[in-house]
Amino acid sequence: MKYIKNYSTRLLFIFNIAFIASLVIFPSCSPPGIPKPSTNNKKNESSKNRDNKILKKKIKRCIAKGARRQSISEKIHGVDIKDPYRWLENSDSYETRQWLETQNRCAHKYLDQMPYRKQINKRLKEISHVLKLSAPVRKGDRYFYNKRGANQEKTVFYWKEGKNGQEKTLLDPNTMSEDGSISVKGVFISRDGRYAAYKLSKNNADSAKLYIMEVDTSKTYENETIKGAKYARPSWDKQSKGFYYTRLPVNPKIPVSQLPGHAQVYYHKLGQVPAKDKIIYKKTGDPRKFLNAQVSDDGRYLFLYIHFGWSNTDLYFKDLKRRSKWKILAKDTASTYQATAWKNKIYLLTNFEAPNYRIFKIKPWKHKKKFWKEIVPEKENEVLESFNIIGNKLALNYLHKASSLLKIVDLNGKTVRKITFTSMGSSKGLKGHPEHKEAYFSFSSFLQPVVIYETSVDSDQTKLYFKSNVPFDPSPYRQKQIHYLSKDGAKISMFIISLKNQKNNGKNPYILYGYGGFNISLTPRFSPYRAVWLEMGGSFAIPNLRGGGEYGEKWHKAGMLANKQNVFDDFIAAAEYLINNKYTSPRHLAIRGGSNGGLLVGAAMVQRPDLFKVVSCHVPLLDMLRYHLFGSGRTWISEYGTAEKKQQFNTLRAYSPYHHIKNNIEYPALLMMTADSDDRVEPMHARKFAAAIRHANKGNAPILLRVETKAGHGGSDKVSKKVEAYTDEYSFLRYQLFSPVKKTENKSGK
Repeated sequence: MKYIKNYSTRLLFIFNIAFIASLVIFPSCSPPGIPKPSTNNKKNESSKNRDNKILKKKIKRCIAKGARRQSISEKIHGVDIKDPYRWLENSDSYETRQWLETQNRCAHKYLDQMPYRKQINKRLKEISHVLKLSAPVRKGDRYFYNKRGANQEKTVFYWKEGKNGQEKTLLDPNTMSEDGSISVKGVFISRDGRYAAYKLSKNNADSAKLYIMEVDTSKTYENETIKGAKYARPSWDKQSKGFYYTRLPVNPKIPVSQLPGHAQVYYHKLGQVPAKDKIIYKKTGDPRKFLNAQVSDDGRYLFLYIHFGWSNTDLYFKDLKRRSKWKILAKDTASTYQATAWKNKIYLLTNFEAPNYRIFKIKPWKHKKKFWKEIVPEKENEVLESFNIIGNKLALNYLHKASSLLKIVDLNGKTVRKITFTSMGSSKGLKGHPEHKEAYFSFSSFLQPVVIYETSVDSDQTKLYFKSNVPFDPSPYRQKQIHYLSKDGAKISMFIISLKNQKNNGKNPYILYGYGGFNISLTPRFSPYRAVWLEMGGSFAIPNLRGGGEYGEKWHKAGMLANKQNVFDDFIAAAEYLINNKYTSPRHLAIRGGSNGGLLVGAAMVQRPDLFKVVSCHVPLLDMLRYHLFGSGRTWISEYGTAEKKQQFNTLRAYSPYHHIKNNIEYPALLMMTADSDDRVEPMHARKFAAAIRHANKGNAPILLRVETKAGHGGSDKVSKKVEAYTDEYSFLRYQLFSPVKKTENKSGK
């Protein structure tokens, strides 16, 4: 359930140079038409109150009836659990659809009236419609990459014959549907560069179909279309004659929540109908597990991963050349693994007895643990996130204090070179081909848009490959990392992004953003949307909560299962730190999170409603006693637990946000943002929670439920729809957090 968070797509941009000059931003200036906060005065407060009264009346008239409440109560492990909005779980019922349409209509009616909405929307468009480019990937003698032009809605996939060949279009999702509802969910190129397997989904949902095309002719093999490709990540064999992949059955009689347990690994041979694909590994029958198969870099070995969540992997392998049977590489170790093979040696990244990870070199014919040779030891203050084999070297991607550090070592672990950066930031690691020394890496920070460099694993020579030309001036702002203590005394790091000359007077509008789960790391990455919030006079605080991966597997485990309350305590302590040190105050503090981060802000909202002015909650989990019954829920049991077990039920019941909403409490304003095609986290969580908060809320703060149409768990993949979503969110947060301001004219009369 990685939220991308896998919070998801980073948008980078170019803009008219003549207009950039007019947008130069100094510490005392704002983007044209979007004033920064000013000090309060009675006249402005009176004007703000009048606006509030008008908007509140419209919302009250729109939602006066409220959602129907049921007298549903059931005993779970002897405890009575009330569920007055159970009927909102049925997304197909007429009553639910009508209720949801009313909520969405009312939300947009409110949001459309927000002050400075047009100016915010204009600026978001300017900073979003800019060129975006990826580093190339070499397959055979061909180079593959993706690019989105300044005027394009979606990313396009391209290829070249040779590094300097003519650019040719491989896949263009902009032309696949009139309404933009068809999304490309992954492209997997054969080793010789002649074929592409690619996944298409409707409305950017996770569910997808797998297609195969010939790169030269762009011909798609229609009779080889594979359904049930939600979890498919095709891995091509050495000869590029076929690939291994995971497939779900397309059987409506199987409950959606049980589907992962029916996944099987297949081999698809080119030219063969999928019905004849050979089963390589049969279903586990356990919906808590994922299956995945991957061919090694040298093409000789096939690795089979059985993932039990994000902290436990069983790993098998077989010799494809000798057609051997499956051999156990690691089983029942409560650890995770990433493996490949090169020149008849297996290279294994693992946190087995090393929570910050290390790498072993293994002879396939002596694969038992007692024969493993450690070549990259665990480091105390650095977390080894991933590695690649490039040019007969190991390219290592580390995190140090939640920022990226890259290293290159030889195949025995001896250091060749390090790549360090001048500021805190993020890189996805070096990318390249196992046989060729050419490599690419990217870097960005909260204030630095993405830059891509070309280098060699054999030398220190590095040159600029691509620099994103985003119309944003970072000079007035700063990024820094501080530390604070959580409730139990744990030391937590937090990034703060703000104006350099910001005064700690308790009046600064802040968004506190968090995730805290699934071993996901929040590192300094550039977002054009964050840049607009900074330009508006806002600031960000991003803590590295327990449950994440910033400080290794111990950090992850300290925020999962019975330790989940630690995550909420860390987040609440972050808010208290900001308030106590006068960065902001409850009047000027918003919290924001999505998916697992939606659970986070939902829990914070009901546990400490006094700390926040507004909550921005996206595609969340909020009913933790029933989450496992919907969507992909059972695959997260290893992270959260399940109400089907008494001890875990007690833990879940203790924090489940939906079950801790209390009557006659003055809750913060709520902007609940969900998507109509989210097949990962069932939108029933958002519906039930919004209805319950609205019923219980003692105050007059707006409770809005906004539905993104034709969008999945990560929203839409169209730039225009992302701009509209951020326009709604930022105009709402600005209205709630910023001190009232007068409309003023600048020298140009605008």
